[in-house]
Amino acid sequence: MGKRLWLWAVTIGFVLLAGSVLGQQAKGNPVAEKFRSDFLAGKLTWNDVLTEAKKEGQVNWYHWGGSTELNTWIDQVVKPELAKFGIALKTFRVNDTRNAVDLVIADNASGKGLGMGSVDAIWINGENFYTLGTQNLLFGPFADKLPNSKNFFFDPKEPRSKLNTSDFGYPTNLQEVPWSGEEYTCYIDTARLKPADAPKTFQDLETWLRKTPGRFTYIKPPDFNGNTFVEEVMYAFNAGGPEPFQKRAKDLGLRNFIQATKGGFEFLKRIDPFLLGGGGRDGVRGNPIYPNSPDALQTLLVNGQIDMGCEFGKYNAAIQIKNGRFPPTVQNIIFPQKDMISNKNYIAIPSNSPNPAAALVLANVVSGIDNQFSKLSQIGYPLGIDPGRLSAADQEAAAKASLPLPGITLAQLGDNAVPDTNSSLVKVLEGIWQEYIERQSGKPLEQIIADSWNTQVK
Repeated sequence: MGKRLWLWAVTIGFVLLAGSVLGQQAKGNPVAEKFRSDFLAGKLTWNDVLTEAKKEGQVNWYHWGGSTELNTWIDQVVKPELAKFGIALKTFRVNDTRNAVDLVIADNASGKGLGMGSVDAIWINGENFYTLGTQNLLFGPFADKLPNSKNFFFDPKEPRSKLNTSDFGYPTNLQEVPWSGEEYTCYIDTARLKPADAPKTFQDLETWLRKTPGRFTYIKPPDFNGNTFVEEVMYAFNAGGPEPFQKRAKDLGLRNFIQATKGGFEFLKRIDPFLLGGGGRDGVRGNPIYPNSPDALQTLLVNGQIDMGCEFGKYNAAIQIKNGRFPPTVQNIIFPQKDMISNKNYIAIPSNSPNPAAALVLANVVSGIDNQFSKLSQIGYPLGIDPGRLSAADQEAAAKASLPLPGITLAQLGDNAVPDTNSSLVKVLEGIWQEYIERQSGKPLEQIIADSWNTQVK
């Protein structure tokens, strides 16, 4: 990634100056443009796509690389599957999906259109998909044209289509295909924290931290796991719960946003000194540790530095116990006992994909039933496909592939699930956290909220 990030760094200034280009796709390779036009018009068979993909010969997949188990699964399952079609999978494992999005934007600004860019496919959701969508930098509505589209609900009249047609409140317009589905969950090591003593609400968390400072922390924003913890807090300390956060920024308005977020950020400020590495008492901050990834968070738990952690991945605790990283004393808990964020994540193809046919094959391969079941059983990544679209036999196989949840049930998780925050609000929340919590700005909180809003909401 070093070379890619260097390219991003030296071109981002040009991107900012190229305002006239943003929202307009750069002209692409004529062969690639004709392929896209014919594919989206339904003029090509899947064999035509496979033939073109074999000519392209490779696919560049940019995805979050913070999970060793996931990276291994991709290398051992997806890579050989694509090789059967004559496609070499090149993975670019990024710490922040935004790096891939910025590279797409930079390529487009420098005149690289379809067939000419750097990024073929991105594992994506939320504000990153929103960024590409609002800047018209997506390949087009491909999701319902894949052979494995049969595994999804896409009919807008079907309630079960909601997570396939809306991503953090932004319409997918069939420009990404679901790959996995997740719920934000927490776990404890019962050798040090008994389930009966574990926090059940954020108010409980503050009380527990004041009694036992340093035994908890959360992942640092802008990692999506850290963002989600912040969003959970916003839901909990807003009288209207999640509802205002489902609205687009322009529909919600700054005044309502301040009212909805002020209590949550005041809570985050209060607990900051009581997190791992904090001063342990009011007014003494110390050096609170915010891990950068789930792997780093899990290491803190394994090393006995914290007793509780939260991240996306309902099966993560079970997987780590199975792999021997977590002791068998670790189990899931329902925290908070109201409003645990749930969403799907997707594969998107940028408008300047250098190998668009191969990107379509990748999207189809990871949407296949066998690969979805393998992903679930081997590394605990839930199904992106919809069980209601599967045969009775496949539904039974999916149930068998599911891992047990130590300490809780799937029904408990399902009963507690709520939608994610609207993508237009995510960067606003990030900016507030970075200024108010990370940098410990002395500005009034309402001013910090307004400044972040005015910077991010266009």
